[in-house]
Amino acid sequence: MPGRDQELGSYYVGVDVGTGSVRAALVDQRGILLAFADQPINQWEPQFNHHEQSSEDIWVACCIVTKKVVQGIDLNQIRGLGFDATCSLVVLDKQFHPLPVNHEGDSHRNIIMWLDHRAVNQVHRINETKHSVLQYVGGVMSVEMQAPKLLWLKENLRETCWDKAGHFFDLPDFLSWKATGVTARSLCSLVCKWTYSAEKGWDDSFWKMVGLEDLVADNYSKIGNQVLPPGTSLGNGLTPEAAKDLGLPAGIAVAASLIDAHAGGLGVIGADVRGHGLACEGQPVTSRLAIICGTSSCHMGISKNPIFVPGVWGPYFSAMVPGFWLNEGGQSVTGKLIDHMVQGHAAFPELQAKATARCQSIYAYLNSHLDLIKKTQPVGFLTVDLHVWPDFHGNRSPLADLTLKGMVTGLKLSQDLDDLAILYLATVQAIAFGTRLIIEAMESAGHSISTLFLCGGLGKNPLFVQMHADITGMPVVLSQEVESVLVGAAILGACASGDFASVQTDSCVSQTNASKWPVESGDYSPFL
Repeated sequence: MPGRDQELGSYYVGVDVGTGSVRAALVDQRGILLAFADQPINQWEPQFNHHEQSSEDIWVACCIVTKKVVQGIDLNQIRGLGFDATCSLVVLDKQFHPLPVNHEGDSHRNIIMWLDHRAVNQVHRINETKHSVLQYVGGVMSVEMQAPKLLWLKENLRETCWDKAGHFFDLPDFLSWKATGVTARSLCSLVCKWTYSAEKGWDDSFWKMVGLEDLVADNYSKIGNQVLPPGTSLGNGLTPEAAKDLGLPAGIAVAASLIDAHAGGLGVIGADVRGHGLACEGQPVTSRLAIICGTSSCHMGISKNPIFVPGVWGPYFSAMVPGFWLNEGGQSVTGKLIDHMVQGHAAFPELQAKATARCQSIYAYLNSHLDLIKKTQPVGFLTVDLHVWPDFHGNRSPLADLTLKGMVTGLKLSQDLDDLAILYLATVQAIAFGTRLIIEAMESAGHSISTLFLCGGLGKNPLFVQMHADITGMPVVLSQEVESVLVGAAILGACASGDFASVQTDSCVSQTNASKWPVESGDYSPFL
């Protein structure tokens, strides 16, 4: 319940920095989204598997979208601000100026993105140590985590970057610092991507063993020596400078941040499902799996006690929901893979033209085209001879093998629109089979999962949702508020404001009227 007598007009701002855009929302105390804005952000790929962004670009985009969502609002009614972002690595010097993470020396590009795979050699060497901290990341560290990226910088950009660096931030923590001037890190970021332990703190022996002993100096000041739970109010709130940039009042509460997938998980996992006839209505929250599906997919399951799942990240204590252990499975590219397969097909120009003529998105058109060509048979049977192995960017979970490559079998010489539609279907099915594999690994280790809760961009695609229901055999719940990641970010701001006693209280009252996606028995028959 609210911790104070709230006025009807109390508002919270959530800011979500995804892979390709920054989004902001104005949310009321009931969790209802009242205003939304988005702004694209730049990416650079100077060479294969090197993906970079600019923290300055991202902050400017944050300012643009935040100003838009508060237009026409009495700013005195805005009580809190929360940030989430991709788990990308931001590098600043001792004066908090950007440093280059590239051979070109371009300091504007000071972020190594989460999907960057430049540190393959470094992650192999880290995993060969078999250090005890690796048991908390599924047994092997991912190239997408921060330690291998830091080691790559030390070994490749010693003079231009590493020796000058004063601060290494996860992107969500950079944003909260930019807003408040407080360098405290979120427990979410450090536990999930940096090997920090909620119970034991940093492990000096790990950093020394992997060749990053210099980070231990000065009590880990470069990577974080003040660690706070997500939703904790930071310092004195929004600084006057940041307030001017964002178009918000100085001094409003700013929360310790979350990684974007974790914000989505927070936004949906506590959804109120009463009245929909779902089995999970009478089951604990630990029976739910939140799937945040956009450029990549993350599978978030929580438990009261630690569960170690080979190939699945975690268990992380209090990294998403305070007091619960989190396991995080994932697929490194899902939305990006679907785009890659569709846009690279010979019939893509024809698809674009026909979708534009109907004023539809290309995926809405493809979904309707599949309905047209399936005739009387279930849509799943269109791919009886066509199969996709989806690990085009390696396998994050549960195989944890970054060297895996993608594969398509059953190709023909024809390349018409029907072929494109069926390839699209096969790709979506392959991603859903990947989810099923992750669920099976989690259940084998001790999780008991009965219901999927989807959010993110792909959750708006009916085919993607239906294939997950069919292939896993589980009901899928979609929140009435489709922008669950932004609601999760706003929950942080609401918690920091003091209006709600805890993140749990806030998330439970914020999500209402979840809707069930039907599982049509017999609509899909798996062939693997």
